[in-house]
Amino acid sequence: MALYEHDGAYSISMTGQELMHSKASASESLLGELGVEHLKKDTPGRILIGGMGLGFTLRSVLESAGPDAVVELVELIPEVIEWNKIHLAGLNGDCLDDPRVQVRMEDVKHVIQSAEAGTYDSILLDVDNGPVAMVASSNKSLYGQSGVNAIKQALAPSGRAIFWSAGQDDKFDRLLKRSGFNVRVVRAKVHATAKRAAYFLYIAEM
Repeated sequence: MALYEHDGAYSISMTGQELMHSKASASESLLGELGVEHLKKDTPGRILIGGMGLGFTLRSVLESAGPDAVVELVELIPEVIEWNKIHLAGLNGDCLDDPRVQVRMEDVKHVIQSAEAGTYDSILLDVDNGPVAMVASSNKSLYGQSGVNAIKQALAPSGRAIFWSAGQDDKFDRLLKRSGFNVRVVRAKVHATAKRAAYFLYIAEM
């Protein structure tokens, strides 16, 4: 995995394939916005973000969440956190200094599985390429039946989980519904001025 900078824009690639780009961040920001829109700002909320990336989801959450919110940022790859703190501080890395943020260098799957029932008001997952894993095949279990069950268990009664996906996934949609979630799908643009929406956000509520 490598971080690149070109003319003030940043990207992260793996084995030569671009995973994310700072000029194509609209869907990540929308993920954060939708992830906390159901929370009251005068009530403390606990939000879990799986995947730091370039920090756009984290910034969006912090801009919308209340002053007493707790945001657990879970990232498996230490270099991603390091890059954000050192090289991307002027982009979104400064968000890591927000007192509401707790950084956990762990596998988000394990964090969810070990959470007490009803811990999180929001679980936002932008892990790998979505339900169809690209970076690591082990990520598939997060979007399988056991992973979805663990997410449901970890959510508060009025909680919301949102899954970022690079493409439409009807099988995953059906899995969420069979698991007892109310599901709606929001199309997301690559960048704010794009003419069409390319990505999908699967919103699952209790």
